[in-house]
Amino acid sequence: MELSRSDQPEVSELVELYDSVGWSAYTEDPPALAAAIAGSTFVVTARDGGLLVGLARGLSDDVSIFYLQDLLVRPSHQRRGIGRQLLDSCLRRYGHVRQRVLLTDDEDHQHRLYRAAGFEDVASLRNVPVHAFVSYRDIELS
Repeated sequence: MELSRSDQPEVSELVELYDSVGWSAYTEDPPALAAAIAGSTFVVTARDGGLLVGLARGLSDDVSIFYLQDLLVRPSHQRRGIGRQLLDSCLRRYGHVRQRVLLTDDEDHQHRLYRAAGFEDVASLRNVPVHAFVSYRDIELS
């Protein structure tokens, strides 16, 4: 397994990886996916024998906030610690910023990964009065 902070995957590789985890909102518009990756402030990839098997990307002002936008690992390569390595790479790079933030699906294995890395669900915070809000274009939330 090779992690890289300088890898620049082809659009077709990105579409294949994002499709493998069912993230069709990204793959419906490959040029937009490529632009999103290119516009990220940090991208780390994982390859196995040249095959793109994982990716993490985020946005940051490099002072006060790092937002982890995507962390995905091809299903055939999950449960091998690749996601944790990708996440750790992001956290090492932005360890000095005040806030590290992410939104995730409601899946236990994802929650365990993020809790093990020091993240807390905002709903469970008692000593930090914080709320998380989200809005999506073209998706009714209620």
